[in-house]
Formats: sequence, structure tokens, C-alpha cells
Amino acid sequence: MGLISGLEIHYQLDTRRKLFCNCPVGLRNDLPDAEIIRHMRPTLSELGEYDGTALMEFKTKKEVHYQLHYETVCTYEMDDTPPFPVNQQALEIAVELALLLNCQIADEIHVSRKQYLDGSIPTGFQRTIAIGVDGWIPFRGRKIRIMQVCLEEDACREMDDIGHVVIFRTDRLSTPLIEVITYPDMHTPDEAMEVDRELGRILRASGKVRRGIGTVRQDVNVSITGGTRVEIKGVAKTGFIARLVHHEALRQKALLEIKDELKIRGINRETFVFEKVDCTDIFRDTKCPPIRESLAAHGSVGAIKLNGFAGLLNYMVSPHRTLADEMKGRVRVIACLDQAPILFHSDRREAGSGPDEAEWLAVRNKLRANYTDSLVVVWGDMADIQTGLAEIAIRAREATVGVPNETRQVLRNLETDFERILPGPDRMYPDTDSPPIPITQEFIAGIQQGLPATPEYWRNKYRGILSEPLLQQLIDFGRIALFDRIHVTAGHEPGTIAYILTAVLRDLDRRGTKVACLEDGFFERLFESYREGTISREAIPEVIADSARNGGELGPALERHRKMPAAELAALVRTITGQAVESKYFDRKIDFLIGRVKERTGVQADGRDIRARLMEVCP
Repeated sequence: MGLISGLEIHYQLDTRRKLFCNCPVGLRNDLPDAEIIRHMRPTLSELGEYDGTALMEFKTKKEVHYQLHYETVCTYEMDDTPPFPVNQQALEIAVELALLLNCQIADEIHVSRKQYLDGSIPTGFQRTIAIGVDGWIPFRGRKIRIMQVCLEEDACREMDDIGHVVIFRTDRLSTPLIEVITYPDMHTPDEAMEVDRELGRILRASGKVRRGIGTVRQDVNVSITGGTRVEIKGVAKTGFIARLVHHEALRQKALLEIKDELKIRGINRETFVFEKVDCTDIFRDTKCPPIRESLAAHGSVGAIKLNGFAGLLNYMVSPHRTLADEMKGRVRVIACLDQAPILFHSDRREAGSGPDEAEWLAVRNKLRANYTDSLVVVWGDMADIQTGLAEIAIRAREATVGVPNETRQVLRNLETDFERILPGPDRMYPDTDSPPIPITQEFIAGIQQGLPATPEYWRNKYRGILSEPLLQQLIDFGRIALFDRIHVTAGHEPGTIAYILTAVLRDLDRRGTKVACLEDGFFERLFESYREGTISREAIPEVIADSARNGGELGPALERHRKMPAAELAALVRTITGQAVESKYFDRKIDFLIGRVKERTGVQADGRDIRARLMEVCP
């Protein structure tokens, strides 16, 4: 199929302040202090042209509400004052991350404006800074090329979007982000997923990106031979990527098949014909529930005829979606007719919920339609109906040329739906409010000296010492550097150390023990105590849980779980063996005795020490 895929990965940086002002970073869930309402409208560029995305957003007639908290937003975010100087802490982190990705750092960086027209940034543009270019990461014996690494500001959080009203919260607005853009070097769905995972590991290795829900977002670009670039926006989890890329490749293949079928029928962009009418009168006495409710609320009904499209609206473009669903997406987003079922069409009769046969016949007669044509019916406010019918016609005409350039949003079943038209190539232009910033070689050299090790470095260092899954978990959990320090100090049992820092901590966290309060120094002292024989191996999880419950103090927990002295263990073993039952099976007898001893020692003795003592005294 000629699949190619590229990534745009966004990570929030772990800074105290926002990117272009002094407001603190952090989300708010309490009631907002104020609200601003705005309407977006398109304006002519210097060349006397309108941007296609701006025109699309204008057609939605959205009323944009911004919820404000005084502590986390200022006049900069509301586009009432120019930007402050760039956050120096964010700039240093961005350069560090670009170096980790083997990028060439610009010797002078410039702030640019990137059009952002969905209302999530009040200015209508996002300030962004290109930090590095021409990077790469190793992947399965080859290099995945990095086109660009940018430092930019995050957008608002969307709280609600119903009809013509969208509500944003501004707490996240202007939080510093790193954006990593790859070339389309991935050729399978799994490759796209694994490259995304590896990039995340590298960025997290710095320890300077935020983690948690909402701090990371991935956009995935996909195309196949004969198709075009489609952007899947806002993928929340790396594990979703393979399935999303797979479904998008199948969708583009199906759309190209529809194009070929239309060509056979003699329909192309120039010969495509449609006709639309007001058919409210036909449905005055309808029993169709959504249309009846709309008319009761003084709504209207409209219909459109798509010449020669009969049967194609039912054509499956992905496992659970048809060409008609593609049209529904356009109507939902642009016409804001977002209450399901959104539309009915003649290729699929909705028994008991859609128009009846007499109503379909009346619509067909009014439009003078043949049975080779498809009919689509929408309802609601008349202005929205006209917008919706126009979008159906636009999407049908696009079907004659194959795959439209667009941005798509992720659905719960990991298929996608229309979000907006893909912005054009001219969406970036210089920001005249911000001066250029020189990046000296001394500045870069200072950051290079403190660069953390990459996941590839750790794999090479511990390959053969740790199993691949355990090593990868250490990297993914961000504990590989801690493991390295403990391993050097403890000098033995790397598998034990790695297991405790991954599986044991994860299990304790799942059971509600707040292990996040324990700092790296705690674990270094803990394993030093284990090396010195203060506690047994089996006591380590108990000591961690005990310490976490008591403010992270290690000393008292060590005392409560101190290892049983060797002489005391030996005496206990002699006592237990004297009471043991006879068995002709030596191994079973030893296992039985170990259990008896463990009942008395708990975690104060390791099973291997007990076995060694038993082997000494058992006949």
C-alpha cells in the first residue's frame, strides 16, 4: 500500500512559569474567577487571500468562552499585551532535548506565529520557536530522521463543545511545550508506535518533561500510495498509534476505491452534480423521532441529491464507518448539527427511526431523483441546514478525487472522524513582537556537559546483565539512572535491584501505597542497608511500604524489619528440625521445613539462608 507515517510529539516541560509571561504553570479544577466570550472571524492576508482553515472555522459560527483564574492567566494570554521575554528555563530544556535527539542547534532563534484557528488560543496563533533541525534517533539498525524540534506554548483545555458554543479553560494556555517532528520514515503501524515510544523514552530521560494525563499528546501523519497526508490529532496514548495508523491506511485505500468506482460511473470533480431543496413540508406529520422533535422546536428539514452516488454512502471506509459517516463528521463540526443521528440517507433505510417509504418517495420526487442517485436529509436550524448540505456536497465532490487533506480526531473505538481542514503551508510567519535570541557555542557547550544518558546508552551498558524486558521497564519508569547508582554501590544482584525498582514499586503503588514520596536517596540508603545485611531481601518491600506510610523515614522501618541474627536463625532451625516429620523424599522434607521456619521468621530471614541452614543440620 506504500504506507508512510510521521510523528509530531508534544511534551509539556517541567517549568515553574509559562513560556511568555510570569504566570505559574498548573491546572485548576475550582470554579473560574471570570469568563470572556469571543467570536472568531477571518481577515485578509497581506496578499489579499483568506486562509481555508479560517473560512471553515468561520462557517461554524462558534461562540468561544474562555474561563479564567486570576492566578494562572494574565493579559498576555488574552492578547491584550505583548509577550514577555522567553522563559529562560524552558529555552535551556528545549536545547537540551534537541541535543539528545542529535539536532543541529540554530545559532539564532526567532519566534514565529503559527495559525491556530479553532479558538483554543485567543490570539488565533501559537508562538513557536524552531530550536534544532536535522536530528535523528537509532531504530532497528537504521536512523529515524528528526525534521525539527520546536519550543512552543500550549493551548487551552477544551471543557465542552456543544452546538455553536465551545468552552475553554485557560490554565494550560502558554505552558511550555517541546514539539518533535519526524520525517515520514515509518512504514508499518508498529514502527510508528515503537518510534513514538522510543522518542518518549529519550525525552523522559532528561527528567525535565512533565508526566501524567494531559501532559503528552501525539499527532500522527499517515498516507498511502495515491492518497495524501492526513493528520490524526491528539493521540493520548502510544499504544493507540498502531491501530490508528492501520485504520487510516485502510480508510485511504477505501476512499481511493470509491474514487475509482465514481470514475467508472463517469463522475469526477467537473461532472459531479448535486441539488438541494427545503423539504420541511414533506415532514410536517412525520413519525421520525429526531425530525419530529426538531420541527416541534421550530426547526426545518433540508435534503440534497448526489447524482450517481447510489450505494456508495454505505461503502465501508473502516471497520465500523461508511462514506456517510465521513459526511456526518463534516456536518457535525462545521454546521454544528451534532445531535445523533445527524443525517439520514437513502442508501440505508433506518427502520423505525428514519423517514418512512412515503417520505423518501416524496423527497425523491421533489428532487427529481433517479434510483442511481443518493439522497441525504438533515434537520435543525435553517442556516445550519444550508451549511450542512453545502458540506455534504463538498465532501461528495472530494470523493471524486480520493483522499482529502484534513485533520482527524480519535474516537473511542480507535477509529477517526473529521476535525478540521488541514492548514496550508503558509500558516507560519514571523512574530514582530519578539526579538531574535542568539545561541552561543558556550551556551550549547554548557548544556552538553550535563546531558543525561540516552536509552540506547543504557541498553548497550546493561545488555547481557539484565533481561531485555526488565531493562526496558527501568528505562520506561525513569529509574535506570537510579538503578545504575545503586548497582555501582551495591556491587551485586542487579536483577534484584531492577525487580524492586520496577515490579515491586508498581505493585505497591497499585495497592495504594504512595511510593512517589520516596526520593532517590531513600532507595540508595535502603540497598546499602541490604548489602550490609541489615535487612533480608524479602523485607525490602515491607520496608518500602512502612517508610512510605510514615513520611519516608527509613531508620524506624529498618529497625522494625531488622534481619534475624545468624545464631538466632541457626537455633530456630535446630528446634524446628527436631520436631520434623520423617520423609523419604529429602527435597520435600526441606521445603516443608522451610515453610515451618518462615512461619516464625516472617520477612526477617531470606528463604535461601534458611535452606542453607537446613542443609547443614538435616540428616
